[in-house]
Amino acid sequence: QVQFVESGGGLVQPGESLRLSCAASGFTLEAYAIGWFRQAPGKEREGVSCISTSGSKYYHPSVKGRFTISRDNAKDMVYLRMNSLKPDDTAIYYCAAEAFSGYCPGYTVNPLDYPSQGTQVTVSS
Repeated sequence: QVQFVESGGGLVQPGESLRLSCAASGFTLEAYAIGWFRQAPGKEREGVSCISTSGSKYYHPSVKGRFTISRDNAKDMVYLRMNSLKPDDTAIYYCAAEAFSGYCPGYTVNPLDYPSQGTQVTVSS
């Protein structure tokens, strides 16, 4: 059974950093463009970033310059390095594979429908 597993979230102060990790069981991340989403309480889910199979990267304007997406194909992992965190970054973060190709359609993927628990990121002083 395929499941995406996110980790690395936590409670941090404004200006601090976190690195989120995305892994999947029963699924090869390397073969897909992978995106990160986030959903804050009372808000709709929004795309944050996407990395294609060739390594092209896309970012939501609100995180560009602060977040860096990367992938390690040897480990079949995708990461999201988040620097200079702000309270507005508080959300549950999810990763997902692009359904239609190895390319990113932008910073928001069309997600394959696999279960994912997400990882909570809380930025607060």
